This record gives sequence, structure tokens and C-alpha cells, in this order.
Amino acid sequence: MLLRFVHRIIEILLHFERRLEQPYLRPAFNYVLREPLARLLTALINLRRSRENVGPAEETPQPGEEEDVQTMIDEMRRHLVRDFPPGGFERAGNTKTHGLVRGELIVHDNLPDAFRHGLFAVPKTYPCWVRFSGPGPHVEPDIDDVGFVSISVKVMGVEGKRLWDDEKHTQDFTSVCTPTFVTPDIKANARLQYWSRRHMPSFYFLNFREPHLLDMLMQALWNETQTNPLGATFYSCVPYLIGPGQAMQYSFWPKTEVYRKIPRLPLRPPDNYLRDNMIRTLDEMDVEFEMRIQLQTDPFLMPIENNAVLWPERLSPRVPVATLRIRRQKFDNPAQFAFTRKLKFNPWHCLADHRPLGNQSRARWRMYNELAMFRQKMNSVKHVEPTGDDWFGERSVAGDPPQRG
Repeated sequence: MLLRFVHRIIEILLHFERRLEQPYLRPAFNYVLREPLARLLTALINLRRSRENVGPAEETPQPGEEEDVQTMIDEMRRHLVRDFPPGGFERAGNTKTHGLVRGELIVHDNLPDAFRHGLFAVPKTYPCWVRFSGPGPHVEPDIDDVGFVSISVKVMGVEGKRLWDDEKHTQDFTSVCTPTFVTPDIKANARLQYWSRRHMPSFYFLNFREPHLLDMLMQALWNETQTNPLGATFYSCVPYLIGPGQAMQYSFWPKTEVYRKIPRLPLRPPDNYLRDNMIRTLDEMDVEFEMRIQLQTDPFLMPIENNAVLWPERLSPRVPVATLRIRRQKFDNPAQFAFTRKLKFNPWHCLADHRPLGNQSRARWRMYNELAMFRQKMNSVKHVEPTGDDWFGERSVAGDPPQRG
């Protein structure tokens, strides 16, 4: 009871701060202080790490991985059973769907040789579904979440050697709005799920026995009152292969000025204002993101197994490789939202050239798959691999905005 009371006080203070930081305090903080503080926190995190004799893109299995993965799955499954009714199960993470929209990924021409692997080998335009979501593990009013948004891009019509036959022709890219992951590894993630299921995630960070204060501060630099998912920056946080023996992280950078006003602040805004801002934006304009890739150049300062470390851009800049274009469209169709429940986003839906790397990526294959199958079973829906021919009440002429009817 005492822990729940303390956690509730923390939540109240966080919600109060989030109503005040936009539109003035947070932008100024980000402009002046975020990058210097991120470099300082990264240096402090690295001071606590020991050097390992590993090469580029080299993985190191962690002790007790399978047990930690099982703990994560068990905790998340218990959470789903307790918090959602049969037929209404949501995802255990990246839970709240702000919108599922149709897009296209346009691979750039004339990329440097180091980047021309897998999906990026040749210039081409691919259809894709793009899901924007909130953090979870609950479906909360937008102003009451932890200031976090995510993006999942399912690229379709992808040919090439694959690692898993769950889907035949897709390449999934999953990213969040923080450049480092909330936990450094799966052992820590298992502890986070323990506290999250008990609706007290703050005590993962503030635990006296196993504190994660540096990770909490790093996340706080990017967790903020969100204004519009179509204008956020998203980072993979974990590494992937890009061809043999070469690791990367990727990110999506907004290129379009979008509608960002939050109604009624500092009072309570509408529960789904992020979706409302997406609807208003895509009613008026096309939106573009620039996909960028950062190559691993230093195995210690850009680690594979520790995802709390920010890869420094001074060692390896983020290079544009593709454009994610989302054309004007109407996406708030109930059937289109229902279609989201039939989709499985998993980074292991990938080409062999883009195999996920590190212990948290290894955990995702089993964790995402088992929880997705469990969710779909409880909702009595079947997994669907989309093809690009899935339509929900509107069609678009090639190169033109969707036609409204």
C-alpha cells in the first residue's frame, strides 16, 4: 500500500509537469540542454561498463537469457489477462493505436557501397503499412501516458533470403521516440516487466537494490508531452545487420511541418488528441520522414548487447537512405483499426541482411511471436500477412491523394 501511494504521488507530479512543459519550456530545454546532457549521461554509463574483446556486429550470449525471456513473457501475459477482456486484448507494449496508415518507402539512389545491402541494395519504391502507437501497457488518455510514441513500418513486396517463414514478403522496422532503449538488456527488462505488471514501473528505476537512475534520466531527455506522431523522430534503439559483418541502427526523421496544437492545456485535453492531430494533418497534406542509417564503427562505444548506450554521431553520422511518404488519406475507419489486430509487427520479419542483433533483439523473436499469437487467440482473429491490396473504404490513384467518397 505504501509503494502504491508513493507511486501515485510520482504519477501526479509527472502529469502536472507534462501539462506545463509544452509549448514553451520543453522546446527551449531540448535546444539548449538535451544534447550536452545526453553526452554526459552516456559517458557516465560507459564508465560503469567493462570492455569486451568483440568485433564489429559480434554478438555475446548473456547468462540466463532463456529464463529472462520466459519471465518477460509470463509477466506480460499475466498483465494482458488481468487488464483486458477476451475479444479486447491489446498489445503488451506499444499498446495504444493512434493510427494505422498507408505509406510507401522509397529507397534512394546512389547510396554508398556500405549501405547497399538487403532492402537498400537497389533504388525501389515499396508499399507499406505504418502503425503509430503509444507506450502501454495500458490504453490511457494521451496526456496521462509517459510521453512516448512509437512507429512500426511493415514494408511489403520484399523479395530475398529470409530468416523466418512466418511472413514471406515483408520487412518490419520498429522504432520509438527515444534513441536509447528503456532497459540495457533483457535481465533488466524482466525486472521492468515485474514492476509494470503491478502498475508501478517507477520502482524499476528507483529501486534501492538495483537502481537504474542513469537510464531513467536518459529516457527523460526524450520522453515529453507529445504533440503529433507524424512530427516525431523515431529510433531503432537496438542494432541490426546491414550486410555481412556490419551493424547499424536506423531512425526516421520528420521532414514535414505538421499540426501540433494541444487543445485546452494546461487543463485536460481530449483523450485522443494525438489521433485527432494525425487526422487533421492527413486531411490537409502529405507527410514525409527521412530514414537514416548509422553504422557501427566502434564495438565498445557503439555496443551490440547494451542498448542503454547512445551511439555517438561524432563517430558515425546518420546517413539518409530512404524516404517514408504518407500521402493524404482518411484512416479513422473502424475496419482499418480492426485490421491492426490481425497484424504482427516483429523485427524478425526481415531479410537475412537485416538480422536483429543483441540480447533484446534475440528475446523479441520469441516474446513478440508468443504474445502476438496469444493476443490474436484471445481476440479470435487470425494473423494476416498484408500484401498492399488491403483497402478500407477508399482507393487512391497512383501518385494522387486518396479519393474521398
